[in-house]
Amino acid sequence: MSVHLITAQEAFLRDRPLTARAPLTPHLSKGRAAQSDAVFDAIIDVRSEGEFALDHWPGAVNWPVLNNAERELIGTLYKQVNGFEAKKRGAALVATNIARHIESHVLDLPNDWQPLLYCWRGGKRSGSISGVLSQIGFKVHLLEGGYKAFRQAVMEDIPKLIEPLQFEVIAGPTGCGKTRLLQSLKALGAQVLDLEDLANHRSSVLGFIPGSPQPSQKHFDTLVWQTLRGFDPSRVIFVESESKKVGNLSIPLELIEKMRLSPCSVVALSMHERVSLLMEDYAFLVNDPELFITKLQALVTMRGKTVIDAWSQETRQGRIADVVESLLELHYDPTYTSSMKRNFIELGQARVVNLLSRERVHMQEAARFLLQERHPQSGVLS
Repeated sequence: MSVHLITAQEAFLRDRPLTARAPLTPHLSKGRAAQSDAVFDAIIDVRSEGEFALDHWPGAVNWPVLNNAERELIGTLYKQVNGFEAKKRGAALVATNIARHIESHVLDLPNDWQPLLYCWRGGKRSGSISGVLSQIGFKVHLLEGGYKAFRQAVMEDIPKLIEPLQFEVIAGPTGCGKTRLLQSLKALGAQVLDLEDLANHRSSVLGFIPGSPQPSQKHFDTLVWQTLRGFDPSRVIFVESESKKVGNLSIPLELIEKMRLSPCSVVALSMHERVSLLMEDYAFLVNDPELFITKLQALVTMRGKTVIDAWSQETRQGRIADVVESLLELHYDPTYTSSMKRNFIELGQARVVNLLSRERVHMQEAARFLLQERHPQSGVLS
């Protein structure tokens, strides 16, 4: 069998999420992909583990033909010796690694297995392993232009995916339960875009998740793209009112602009419940006062050293709930209110969703209210 070159857009058609696979979205043409409606049996990224970690096709597996250390070795040979010596050493390493991948992953596969392979630019690394797999007898697809073409196609595709979608923004001050409400909406079958989950961050100065770093900007873009591909444009998508960034990551400009033009629902929860919710969600800070105090230092330029020192002293005295309430009243609420009024033009027409408490049962009641009153076709009520 031979190796079949396929463009990123053609490959997207073959790897579209089940929820969006038929009918075809209007911005993608069938092109040569009409030859087959079958999805790929595997998407294989043959770059190094470091390149893979920065970003990759969602669902891809990593079969490095050169690992991090080997890539560095070959690069050093190119610079310090010459290209011929580097190519010889590289060929030996690539051959050894390909043999290992075949032993580990390929021997039990049927002859109708069809993978898609890619490297950085669709050249030597993916070409070497695709040639071997083709000689075995598999029908191999090689991504034309490699990861670089994939990345470009993703960034071009995001605005096209966003254009037909309709959003409802879940707004409300810090600690009011917006994320919990989104989770309840999703549990009822609604379409939800949880940007904080994709970004692995709670979107505030104290919003980091300990021991769990954020993805790279490129991978965050890819995760957003993949999530958007799975949405049904005929149904509303619920999304939290975010600023332009979630932690260190920027939300795609076209998405934030669409969100800011969308209808809003404002969640209301008592101050006592908000403080209790934050104490639960940020238990790792509550249980580590010195870490909490360290994180508060980021607010010195905005709130002044006197205020931060007072909050630090209260924290050491075990009065963290009082500090959280002061943070909400003096910092988060004024900042959030100003930002929302400035950026979300539909806020004045928003419906208020009053929550009785932070508990799950009341989040579910609010989610049912939104689905029944605002968007009866948006979710599967049960």
